[in-house]
Amino acid sequence: MLAATTILSLTALVIPQDAPGKQPPNILLLTADDLLVEAVGVFGCPTEGTTPHIDALAAQGLRFEHAHVVIASCRPSRNAMLTGRYPHLIGGGGFEDVAVPGIPMLPALLAEAGYVTGVLGKADHSTPNEELTWDHFVQPTDLGDGRSPELYAAATTAVLVQAQEEERPFFLMVNTHDPHRPFFRAGDIKRTQGQATRPMRPSRIYEAEEVTPPGFLPDLPEVRTEYARYLSSVRRADDVVGAVLATLEEAQVASNTIVVFLSDHGPPLPFAKSNCWRASTRTPLIVRWPNHVAAGALDAEHLVSSLDLMPTLVRAAGLELPQHLDGRDLGPLLRGEAPEAWREHVFTQFHRTVSQHEYPMRAVLTRRHSYVFNPWSDGRLQFRCESMGGLTWGAMERAAADDPAVALRVQLYQLRLTEELYDHASDPWSLVNLAQEEDHAQTKTALRGALLTWMERHDDRVLEQLRAVVD
Repeated sequence: MLAATTILSLTALVIPQDAPGKQPPNILLLTADDLLVEAVGVFGCPTEGTTPHIDALAAQGLRFEHAHVVIASCRPSRNAMLTGRYPHLIGGGGFEDVAVPGIPMLPALLAEAGYVTGVLGKADHSTPNEELTWDHFVQPTDLGDGRSPELYAAATTAVLVQAQEEERPFFLMVNTHDPHRPFFRAGDIKRTQGQATRPMRPSRIYEAEEVTPPGFLPDLPEVRTEYARYLSSVRRADDVVGAVLATLEEAQVASNTIVVFLSDHGPPLPFAKSNCWRASTRTPLIVRWPNHVAAGALDAEHLVSSLDLMPTLVRAAGLELPQHLDGRDLGPLLRGEAPEAWREHVFTQFHRTVSQHEYPMRAVLTRRHSYVFNPWSDGRLQFRCESMGGLTWGAMERAAADDPAVALRVQLYQLRLTEELYDHASDPWSLVNLAQEEDHAQTKTALRGALLTWMERHDDRVLEQLRAVVD
């Protein structure tokens, strides 16, 4: 019935194929929740068929090899996307509202310019504070717990109908709740108000023997089992992406719509989410914009930040940029131009877990290296976060009793070191800490200096701890 309703609604849309330049572009911002870059086919996933629709989107646009979100935590990551500001500067470093009043926000700026605005899924986490209102505000409970392709398509249609009827462009932020926990398990039953339901089935389900866990995790049977469930959830996120993109095509608005796809951060597994490693913040950023961005293009040179989304989309809509943004307009890169000067580093941060435990971390990354600063690490305080609640962490703790290599990984995850340095050319999974290696002292000093300069410029609250290390 829902599918039929969607088709009927789209049939009622009389939207001619757009002529570029006749109106500001529509904007569709698609996010996946907790998606590992290497779980996406076009970004090198070794398991076949995880993301056919995302791969097709990449074939129609530009993908960035070196894109990072600012923080590996859901709400502050989305706050940064929509404001173009570092979370710690606007009072949004954790699961709380942006505290600084009057901060320009992408949806509000577009609404003022005449756009119909909508947010589907993760609606609360995508609304920086109560100053921001949306024309369409759809919670996950109305989207099959944020996992139903049909319900996302129907909600997308509602936005397109309003935009067509009012002859206005639209800005729509679509947030899948996959592959966030709980991962898909075929036998699961959910009970809501006494009603038993089974989870939404992805179009493909993976078994443990089919998958290869990412290299930052040990290859243990329980890890494979959990990672198979994770990839099944990745496929379900891809199903939602496909349904929403198909809705644009059926409504004949795709040719004048900028589509941006990325993840809010890495997966909810040890050594990824809620941290500052490369797997924590690297994101599979893709931009499709017909007649503006070359199809099938790859940018393997430039370092890109999620802070860049806000200024890029503001400028694409023909608007003036607000002052004091921390991001940059990606317009030249989208056009395939080579800017005379571009950033040499991206900076990432972490503040506190969902359970409000403070673990301040900072990192600076280049295309090749990353330097991580953990001022909380004192050899006694142990790290705890929600990513340790599944099968993987328990399997690692048990294996540590007999496997010295796993034991060292468990110890590092719990206690850390004040400084970490990784060379991703030879060590893409951040397994070998080079911070104490004499041969890499020059690289460590340079990256530490870059981070120190950034922290001084941005009034970072753990600046003095880093100064103490330098001294």
